Amino acid sequence: MTLEPDTLGPEDVRAVLALGVSRQAVEDAMHVAFLFNIFDRLADAMGWDVPAEGSDFWGASAKMLLSRGYR
Repeated sequence: MTLEPDTLGPEDVRAVLALGVSRQAVEDAMHVAFLFNIFDRLADAMGWDVPAEGSDFWGASAKMLLSRGYR
């Protein structure tokens, strides 16, 4: 979907549906892929980076989420 969106068509969706995946699940997956594509392009354009694994960012973020949850 990201590199060659023009190569996808109805036959691709039919193949997934034939495996037993629901229409709603296919639609949800397409929306998620679309949003990840946008976020990735924004990150590249704005120079966002992921903090290093050894930094305290991940531990502090985990503690905050565990205490406050998503808001």
